Amino acid sequence: MDEQSHIYELEFPAPAVSDQDGNGPVLIHALDGFADAGHAVRMLAEHMRENLTAELVASFDADELIDYRSRRPTMTFDDNRFVSADTPELNLYAVKDSTGRPFLLLSGAEPDLKWEAFVNAVGGLAERFGVRRVVGLHSVPMAVPHTRPLTVSGHGNTPALLTDVRTWDTKMKMPGSASALLEVRLGDRGYETLGLAVHVPHYLAQNGYPDAALALSAALRRTVGLQVPDGELPTEASDLRKQIDEQVASSSEVSAVVSALETQYDEYVHAGEPKELLIAEGETIPTGDDLASEFEKFLAQQAEDEDPGED
Repeated sequence: MDEQSHIYELEFPAPAVSDQDGNGPVLIHALDGFADAGHAVRMLAEHMRENLTAELVASFDADELIDYRSRRPTMTFDDNRFVSADTPELNLYAVKDSTGRPFLLLSGAEPDLKWEAFVNAVGGLAERFGVRRVVGLHSVPMAVPHTRPLTVSGHGNTPALLTDVRTWDTKMKMPGSASALLEVRLGDRGYETLGLAVHVPHYLAQNGYPDAALALSAALRRTVGLQVPDGELPTEASDLRKQIDEQVASSSEVSAVVSALETQYDEYVHAGEPKELLIAEGETIPTGDDLASEFEKFLAQQAEDEDPGED
């Protein structure tokens, strides 16, 4: 019989998650929602589950954690009746990377409710499975062009893990997230913590952006040594870049904005100063909203052209 907590159900028997030397696993948390520009976090989590060996460890109770009125589940109506509902999921998986090294993956919908109870539950699971290091994945919109290499910034309480990523040595106040609270609370419990945030062009933030998922995967490889196969992501990224380049070439207005972003990016890189590329409150990029709208329309049309029978 499955062992149960008040907000999650634990599979029994639980899969082994320690490596051959008996070392505890890394816990990766990849939550949809607040910081997932370009759907990079969700895309990489799904990619890992589909391309690596993954076993369910625990499933969280959506009724306890999700406000359905703020994120209404999609329901299917067919032949004069409702036939299905896509309810949100939040699960913990035991995964093995391409070298056979085990790690834990917490993925799915970011909780709307009971954050402290959720964090306590994750902390209990981390203790149960001997977790030694906790890594959060994030994807943030930035005033950067798609024609330049993606940057990944890092944060956390373990400086040795931050040597291969850009850091922001500044103090900021920002809206919180369940992922950020996991970093705070699990850090307080003595776990090594690391957060990785890929910087996605803000005008592509509402569309799937495979390049960003690839950048996060590469960052995991550099920082904690997890090996995730690229699979179909490079092909998907290349196809999308071609579509974007076509749209840029077809519009002088879009080309002008991308060119301005390229100039800003290059000046930042060559200056070597800690000037931020985040879109600060009140800051605007000329015709940036128009650019985002044009790209969204273009990509939506591409999807319709590729699958005209899909509703």
